[in-house]
Amino acid sequence: MARVELKGVTKSFGPITAVRRADVVFEEGSFTTLLGPSGCGKTTILRMVAGLETPTGGDILVGGRRVNDVPIHKRNLGLVFQNYALFPHKTIAQNIAFGLKYRGVPKAEARDKVRQALEIVRLPGVEDRYPTQLSGGQQQRIALARAIVIEPDVLLLDEPLSALDANLREEMRVELKAIQHRIGVTSIFVTHDQSEALAMSDRIVVMSAGEVQQEGAPEEVYNTPANEFVARFLGAANLFDARVTGADAGSVELDTAAFGRLAIPRDRAPRLGDAGMARLVVRAEKLVLSDGDAVPAGTVAVSATVAAVDYQGQLARYFLRIGDSRAQAIQMIDGRPFPEGASVTVAVRPEDCTALPGPAAAGAA
Repeated sequence: MARVELKGVTKSFGPITAVRRADVVFEEGSFTTLLGPSGCGKTTILRMVAGLETPTGGDILVGGRRVNDVPIHKRNLGLVFQNYALFPHKTIAQNIAFGLKYRGVPKAEARDKVRQALEIVRLPGVEDRYPTQLSGGQQQRIALARAIVIEPDVLLLDEPLSALDANLREEMRVELKAIQHRIGVTSIFVTHDQSEALAMSDRIVVMSAGEVQQEGAPEEVYNTPANEFVARFLGAANLFDARVTGADAGSVELDTAAFGRLAIPRDRAPRLGDAGMARLVVRAEKLVLSDGDAVPAGTVAVSATVAAVDYQGQLARYFLRIGDSRAQAIQMIDGRPFPEGASVTVAVRPEDCTALPGPAAAGAA
């Protein structure tokens, strides 16, 4: 295991800056996800840590050692790619032992290590098969076994589940996280899939346009986004115009376009002052729909109209009109969902809301 640090790391390709002054720490033994849309710089960071790209500026440290100029074969890293990168003409044992061979590990010891790696990924006894004889999920486990058999200081995973179908992806993300816990290796995982990041990570680093937007535990990043990009990218969020009408040590009072006046906890609006424009952020699953006049205790409720329904079996996603505002709500259903055109009551608890500086306040900052 090793701690990985990025200190002011920048990477440019000609006039294009792919990563801009990134300061990130990947703690020893942690599972950290680089999350963001295509082209945000997450894979470039992974490739720089691996030694496949050289930083234009800044330093990369692995275990306290600067590795900017250290070639990939001297970094003791395990790499897992989305296309598996297995040798089709080699047996599973030969594929897994590939890195051991180039490290001069004796054949008998290599056989033991291959067997142990296969036990870890729960595929014992497949040493003599070839990759084409295995399913996609099994091939991905072999790619993981090849990466961990060398006992790497850091495990780098570049969208390793993206080639799998939806059900297998969910199975493999549980399996991958369990394996990482078992071996305890520092892991850096790249994905654009929010659900993968939330389910698997100890920490998430959200990126956009080459810059780190927010870093923190999954629940912190999800529940208290640092800006509108994070709020919109991670999960389904509703953003409403609002104005700060007062604040104290415990709460911030807002006059909102959708829900009228409400007071949210101060820790859910850490960047707001006691006046100015704001943006109220409400996660879609925090809106509660009902067809009656009864309002759940401790909530603020308004009337709305169902504009459209996206039926998803146990869940329904509702597209709502709340006065002049638009919103989404995701709700468990028992039976039939509310139909399009239905009049409903929408309730939210103030403690489930977050507030960000609005355009004017952000511009002033």
